[in-house]
Amino acid sequence: MLIAVNKQIGLITFLALNLIISSKYQMPVFKYISMKDYILFIFSLLICISVQSQDTTYAERLGFPKNARIIILHMDDAGMSLSSNRGIEKVFEKGVANSTSVMMPCPWVPQILRYIELHPGTDAGLHLTLNAEWKDYRWQPLAGTAAVPGLTDSTGCLWADVPDVVKHASADEVDKEIRAQLSRAERMGFHPTHLDSHMGTLFASASFLQKYIALGIEKQIPVMFPGGHDTYIGKEMNLSAEQLLYFQNIGKTIWNAGLPLLDDLMNSSYDWNPPANLKDDTSLGKWRVALYEKAMLQLKPGITMVIMHCTDPSQIFSEISDSGEKRKADMLAMLDPGFKKFLKDNGFVLTTWRQLMERRKNVK
Repeated sequence: MLIAVNKQIGLITFLALNLIISSKYQMPVFKYISMKDYILFIFSLLICISVQSQDTTYAERLGFPKNARIIILHMDDAGMSLSSNRGIEKVFEKGVANSTSVMMPCPWVPQILRYIELHPGTDAGLHLTLNAEWKDYRWQPLAGTAAVPGLTDSTGCLWADVPDVVKHASADEVDKEIRAQLSRAERMGFHPTHLDSHMGTLFASASFLQKYIALGIEKQIPVMFPGGHDTYIGKEMNLSAEQLLYFQNIGKTIWNAGLPLLDDLMNSSYDWNPPANLKDDTSLGKWRVALYEKAMLQLKPGITMVIMHCTDPSQIFSEISDSGEKRKADMLAMLDPGFKKFLKDNGFVLTTWRQLMERRKNVK
């Protein structure tokens, strides 16, 4: 069964990822396939197109009302630093964002997992991590450098940049590492509600993506994947109709394997850099709220995951990264009562990965 699933994933992802990666990372990823495989790919594609109308959202299939805008407000980078954890904890307790994912190779994982243990029902997944992007604050692969040498640089840490991972690492090494991260989570008593990808590295290669999806299907853990209409992410990444169709058909494979799926993805907030004239937290938060509101009004019906990085920067966070202000802005926006009112007034419905999987189990 798993072999068959992997085969289908590989065929469907082949052309999709070639187009996406070439445009995003300016690197050739095309490899020849046999005519037999090509015909099988087209046959699979046609079957998928025939069994699903593009007018039906995954939200509807999961029982949400037609035309409803369902959102997961997702906080990345749990476990990366104490500042990251504190920001996420504050928002869980007093704000509106309702999901997170943990970077298992990072130093502050034990602290955030204790928090999750003390708060049953927390929607927390694995932020599968193949990069250590900061200059002086870094981490190593959990599988061990000897087991996955292609994932590490000269310091023995994970590569800082996505293209270096694609250039040096094999799909088998990626598979070993993401399985090691899941294994550590399970040994620590943490059972993730979903899987996603730090810095999108698992989306940077068709073979990496295949391993990611296959792991989710094998373990029956939802994977973050925008396989629906992809209106927002399509515009953000300037995807062609052909590229969108490929993504949608990868999505159908995931859905048919029993996992829930996103209709769209909003991943633009990390590019919103605070202007220099914002002098206090109040103005920083209001500026960020305005950007979120403007962007979210563009969202179409369906399930959209909105990615953010809520952080409460300490005095030393600047020694890790210069991104503290925009991460703090995310935290302040999610704590803002006005933003909560905006969501209610505009009919947004909050959900979590845990709830999506429960709904998916009930769909025949």
